[in-house]
Amino acid sequence: MQHHENKFSEITPEIFELSKLCTENGAIDPALYTQYEVNRGLRDLNGNGVLTGLTEISEIQSSKIVDGKKVSCEGKLFYRGIDVEDLVAGFVRDKRFGFEETTYLLLFGELPNKEQLAEFQALLAKYRSLPTSFVRDIIMKAPSRDMMNTLARSVLTLYSYDDFASDTSIPNVLRQCLQLIALFPMLSVYGYQAYSHYHDGNSLFIHSPVAELSTAENILHILRPDSQYTALEARILDLALILHAEHGGGNNSTFTTHVVTSSGSDTYSVIAAALGSLKGPKHGGANIKVVQMFENMKNTLHDWTDEGEIRDHLRALLRKEAFDRAGLIYGMGHAVYSLSDPRANVFKSFVKSLAEEKGKEKEFALYSAVERLAPEVIAEERRIYKGVSANVDFYSGFVYDMLGLPSELFTPIFAIARISGWSAHRIEELVNAGKIIRPAYKNVQDRRAYVPLSERT
Repeated sequence: MQHHENKFSEITPEIFELSKLCTENGAIDPALYTQYEVNRGLRDLNGNGVLTGLTEISEIQSSKIVDGKKVSCEGKLFYRGIDVEDLVAGFVRDKRFGFEETTYLLLFGELPNKEQLAEFQALLAKYRSLPTSFVRDIIMKAPSRDMMNTLARSVLTLYSYDDFASDTSIPNVLRQCLQLIALFPMLSVYGYQAYSHYHDGNSLFIHSPVAELSTAENILHILRPDSQYTALEARILDLALILHAEHGGGNNSTFTTHVVTSSGSDTYSVIAAALGSLKGPKHGGANIKVVQMFENMKNTLHDWTDEGEIRDHLRALLRKEAFDRAGLIYGMGHAVYSLSDPRANVFKSFVKSLAEEKGKEKEFALYSAVERLAPEVIAEERRIYKGVSANVDFYSGFVYDMLGLPSELFTPIFAIARISGWSAHRIEELVNAGKIIRPAYKNVQDRRAYVPLSERT
């Protein structure tokens, strides 16, 4: 493996000094946010999102009105008005894969019949073909250790291969979105294969997708050297894709999709912007932190079944005395849900089955104990305004780890799913084309007189 000098990595003393100016002159008094009634993070004091738009694509329910009062309830997630738990139950009952059908529902607003679904699956299969030499000329060149950057670069490069890249008519945007939905698994996995080969010295293999396989099956097929996987592995990965496909429209990356779409920009720029948002550890990278936290916990605890010891460790996490000393129990709590995250609830029973298949029953028992004990410890240690429960990230990282997915692909798997939701929201924004999204910021800098250069100290 060759090492090249990286001229971009050095932070010089001059940069350090200039950065001090950024910090000193960029800090805003927190009290001003309250004074001017600014909802930081577009959330009010109760943690509720500020209403910025309307959508028919999905809905999150975390409360209901009882006797005229708003009370917390078990979390619910709806895709186009259909309860996700009912959607998943239908796929499980029929023993079939559901991500493609879920994508159809999100994009077109209704469930397909058998003929429509077959035609849609065939369309996606046709679009799973990258331009000639794209893998060699783009993905294999300058492989990045961050697969989300590799994915974003590939998406932006695809602009150059599209003769109608800037056409924002609905038929053209739909064609572009369907191609990206179909290509995301290849762009992500091939990017990882290139990195694994050039940086880690592993053997390089590039499997072509198989038209007859589902998205989940193709991911496992092109990722593994022998292309082998069990039915349960593919079903659970398909379930993960369904549960991550969309989430209420107000999440950071979907809002980014609406914002950039509203400017009239092209599909490739919009999706690259959404990828940049999802990459952030406060959004799409949270499940990696959960896995790392549990690895540290397993190495620290003497007895994984000792609830007293588990409680002490959770308390140490909150007191910034353990793991990364951030004061967080990763995977616990959500900006909207309080009593439960329906995605975590759906996931849990399948995770148990996979843990049994992989011989990871002890790890699953530890996850279950933390899920049960963490809300109690958090309530003891912190003043909280709403309930705390496990979110989908709590189990998804454990699932990906059991599937043998490298951690570098955890967030790209999220993107492979969420591209369906982003595409639906981009099209919805274009169909209802209004003004460019332009929120207001209040200036709190005092006005000053200009000082000539010769008079500055």
